[in-house]
Amino acid sequence: MTATEPPSTAVAEPEPRRRLHPLSPLLHGAKSIAVIVAALSWQTLSQVGLERFAIVVAIIAVGVVVFSIVGWLTTGYQVVGRELRISDGVIWRRNRAIPLERLQAVELRRPLLAQLTGLAELRLEVIGGGKTEAPLAFLTVREAAALRERLLRLAGRTRAMEAQPTDQPAAEAPAVPALERPLLRVDNRDLVVSQLLTPQAFFLPVGVAFVVLQFVLEGSWTFIGIASTVTAMAGVLLQPVRRVLQDWDFRLARDPEGRLAVRYGLLETRSQVVPLNRVQAVGATWPLLWRGQGWLHLRLDIAGYAGEPGDAKRSDRLLPVGEFATARTLVWEVLPGVDLAALATSPPPSRARWLNPVSLRSMGVGLTPEVFVTRWGVLTREMHLVPYARLQSVRVVQGPLQRLFGLATVYADTARGRAGQAKDRDLAEAYALAAELAVRARNARGPSVQPVWQTPQQL
Repeated sequence: MTATEPPSTAVAEPEPRRRLHPLSPLLHGAKSIAVIVAALSWQTLSQVGLERFAIVVAIIAVGVVVFSIVGWLTTGYQVVGRELRISDGVIWRRNRAIPLERLQAVELRRPLLAQLTGLAELRLEVIGGGKTEAPLAFLTVREAAALRERLLRLAGRTRAMEAQPTDQPAAEAPAVPALERPLLRVDNRDLVVSQLLTPQAFFLPVGVAFVVLQFVLEGSWTFIGIASTVTAMAGVLLQPVRRVLQDWDFRLARDPEGRLAVRYGLLETRSQVVPLNRVQAVGATWPLLWRGQGWLHLRLDIAGYAGEPGDAKRSDRLLPVGEFATARTLVWEVLPGVDLAALATSPPPSRARWLNPVSLRSMGVGLTPEVFVTRWGVLTREMHLVPYARLQSVRVVQGPLQRLFGLATVYADTARGRAGQAKDRDLAEAYALAAELAVRARNARGPSVQPVWQTPQQL
């Protein structure tokens, strides 16, 4: 009698470890070499001479490329279950497992060299991350777009909850989502003009005239002096020029899943997919020099975005520059039911003028059925809209001068940090406002999740 063998169960083979594109070491090396060359001053070039300077740069370039190749050989990624596992490092090897339920966003970037070579970079943003988690640079555009959609599906950020089969090539997914509904395309001319209407660009002719006058009076035109002047002027224009390059050809759309699809950039193109449930607040800003054109810009505070290096408070763009009617439409798209033209606010009590002699009339607080509204600013006017469902805590803070006048400040915190600030309100009003915000947040989020109302703080 032959024993009956139990039926065999199919065991899925683990996904193989994948490497980045073979051109990645060259792109990383080129970026590092550019940084090193930029770090060498004009004075160094004049001291060692052009030939020795070129030899030093060549030696550094070879070393950087070799180091990048070794790094590429030790870098890989694979999706295992609901985790993205990444291994990298040359001197110190690192193996990281990123739970996809913590994933907030996956951004696709294409720096200039990546555009020339048909490659792209993926940047992962996770909950509580202090910086971008393990950027994958570089992949082909189709592979990067397919991997982004797959990670978002596994993270439960789209309606399609089934993961892409491991045996399906990543390149089969389309690079651009279909059936998007266009919302906005910013005119590049308006973008350039808006950056010309900034303090840096506005006062640049005065600085140039001053420098030219100094050269004329001294009568000396050295290479080092000219190069230093050009470098200084480039530093003054760096911020407005960078904003133009970053926001060039800004496009906004809604994808079939209801998310915001944002694409922008000239030298470095970026493609973001923003689920609306991650939007913590919407900010509107009216710069002084833009008011003559009737322009403003909108930004989104989004949970999970760690920000750019040196900019811990980075927010994502919603409208780089545009008219009020356009901004009103976009705010309605992001926060349904919120009309930017119908947000009434009340100023602080009149005795608060002793603490705000100039800006008192520009300060205000309002409660609508959907959002908590705060406004402030004299030269640059700002307004923040915080949905009640995004409130994490509410605080009442009273400083020594505020105690003297019977005032207090109410802070409304979200997952992105401090979002709403009702400054210098009457003490009784501050307590009532904090209690009302806690109640509205509880009703908006449901009884199972309640915001924390912290006890009053005194400074």
